[in-house]
Amino acid sequence: MLRKNEETPLNGNLLIVGTTASGKSSLAIELARRRPNIEIISIDSMAIYKGMDIGTATPTVAEQEEIPHHVINIVDPSEEFALPLFQFAVEKALREITRRGNRAVLVGGTGLHVRAVVDRLEIPPRFLSIRDEIELISETSFLYGKLKDLDPAAATKIEPGNRRRIVRALEVTLGAGRPFSSFGPGLDVYPPSPFTQIGIRLPRDLNDSRIAERYKMQIEEGFVEEVRNLVSGGRELSKTASQALGYKQIISYIEGKNSLEEAIESAISSTRRFARRQEKWFRRDPRIEWMDLDENPLEALEKVIKVFDEIGANTLNELVKVPDYL
Repeated sequence: MLRKNEETPLNGNLLIVGTTASGKSSLAIELARRRPNIEIISIDSMAIYKGMDIGTATPTVAEQEEIPHHVINIVDPSEEFALPLFQFAVEKALREITRRGNRAVLVGGTGLHVRAVVDRLEIPPRFLSIRDEIELISETSFLYGKLKDLDPAAATKIEPGNRRRIVRALEVTLGAGRPFSSFGPGLDVYPPSPFTQIGIRLPRDLNDSRIAERYKMQIEEGFVEEVRNLVSGGRELSKTASQALGYKQIISYIEGKNSLEEAIESAISSTRRFARRQEKWFRRDPRIEWMDLDENPLEALEKVIKVFDEIGANTLNELVKVPDYL
């Protein structure tokens, strides 16, 4: 819902998307160095967790002191942080940045979180006890059949083997007493958006090599020690935090289940597959203006500065409603 009788100037906010290790965060920081009225908002589902800075490639302390960053290090890794809470945190940061007379550059690689912010998706509530009951049924094909009976529209948009999405759709349908598909038009609809979106895209082999190189640097920076601290004393990461790239593999190494070399190779392979999924997700959105680069992501800096200046001039006087929950 939208709050009545309250409006906040948009001030030309920019969103930069791209796959992991594509250099989008570095690009945003360089842009902010050229335009001092910029504050950066992270649209990363893992950078929100405290103590997971190295593995999530969170901007350094020095970078955060130089340029204001938001939605970083705001929750303990043992806690779940639902998507509506993430939306709330981003919208709150946007409103505060605007009130200071500054502009936001949002940087994202988590596709669903980007869409939730850009399109203000109505996020279905969680029904954990119902989900636990559903998970007791091992036959995914049976669950898919139930979903086809209860919500045919949702079933047509979900692959029969995608258990995670099937379980989520059933959880909502049964818990809310209304079809999962009734919560908004769905992710295959791309309405007009108040955000200008830029995507940076590197050749796949280059992005693959950057992923491998980043893991090498992270190990040198103390990634293993970071993970060891997170799980010391029998502590467990939340279900969401445990999905962070590379952490599962390093935990496996710490537990003596494989060598460090094997853990790193597994993390690299998993991250490359994830980058392919990111690329596929973002490619579907026709609102993203893509910048294909040959080598260094900073090649795009001058083009991004031009876009940023243009949208500032064009949208300074436009207004955007503030969500009711703010």
